[in-house]
Amino acid sequence: MICAVAVATIYVAQPVLARIGNDLGLPEADLGWIVTTGQLGYLIGLALLVPLGDMFDRRKLIAGHLLLAAVGMALAAVATQLWLLLAGLVIAGLFAVVVQTTVAFAADLSAAAERGRTLGAVTSGVIIGILGARVLAGGLAALWGWRSIYVVLAVLLIALTCFVLKLLPADPRDVRATYGAVLISLGGLFRERLFVSRGLIAFFLFASFGVLWSGLALPLGAEPWHLSTAQIGLFGIAGLAGALGASRAGRGADAGRANVVTGGALVLLAASWSATGQASWSLWAVVVGVIVLDFAVQAVHVSNQHLLTAAYSHRTSSVIGGYMLFYSLGSAVGATGTTAVYSAAGWAGSSLLGAAFALCALMVWAVNRHAAADTRRDVLV
Repeated sequence: MICAVAVATIYVAQPVLARIGNDLGLPEADLGWIVTTGQLGYLIGLALLVPLGDMFDRRKLIAGHLLLAAVGMALAAVATQLWLLLAGLVIAGLFAVVVQTTVAFAADLSAAAERGRTLGAVTSGVIIGILGARVLAGGLAALWGWRSIYVVLAVLLIALTCFVLKLLPADPRDVRATYGAVLISLGGLFRERLFVSRGLIAFFLFASFGVLWSGLALPLGAEPWHLSTAQIGLFGIAGLAGALGASRAGRGADAGRANVVTGGALVLLAASWSATGQASWSLWAVVVGVIVLDFAVQAVHVSNQHLLTAAYSHRTSSVIGGYMLFYSLGSAVGATGTTAVYSAAGWAGSSLLGAAFALCALMVWAVNRHAAADTRRDVLV
């Protein structure tokens, strides 16, 4: 639940971008910045806030970040000018990195033989937040306007803060590293092949994901469909198949097949664009493409996290935060890229962009696939 609500603060604007743009008088080509602003705040939080999980009690850290994310949502809800909306989204994005602190905490609490299943379960919550947010946003916007979305999220975040303090176990630290030492350790990861290769896969993976979910509302709202925001939001239900991908990938990772799962899922990701690219002609093809894409994305994401937390079990918060920097950058590139390309070349151009990102991720995996296998052998020894 923590992951679902926190991650929703970043993605909830996607199905209502056109409505926000009309209300605030923004041109179509600039709509991607509404999503990208939250992603940039998220990027900063990944680098500066998630590593704090290797220093402090993560129960208290999670509660504090949830409360501050609620402040950002409240600002977005009352914004009447673009700068105030963007300020609220930056704050919410900054503290939405509570998701990654929660992921690292869950990985540390689980037994090594069950880490994949645990990561799969937590990632399923993230998927529900990312895609369920679109369904929620479409319905709330249709009933009470886009501002109601941010009001509801603010209330949920405050409620979760109370539950975290009451229900999660304490996470005391006997030895506390300095903040500088933790950041230096994070920087050192960027010299290690496994970390960088998995990070690059995540960059291209979520760039492809961002192309779809930041741009799909545009062709669905245009000729010949003219779908409402509520109808567009329902496409998020198809993407919930990603929860199944996360669960199955977790079990496969526990069985030692994380690298194989990654390669197979990336092939599916690239193939999904042949269906999703038909958005101007067939809604059923879009549904199939969305299901395959989200299944593939989450399978790769869980496999990546399993390999990294197993290889760097002594600093899970830092490695998850560093890995998610690639995720955040990729999502931002996908979000801005799809709206810009759509305005110039339509959905066909956006689909080619999404497929190109998927193929780039597959190429990185092919070149570095032995690094993951070698690291797993080292861990087992």
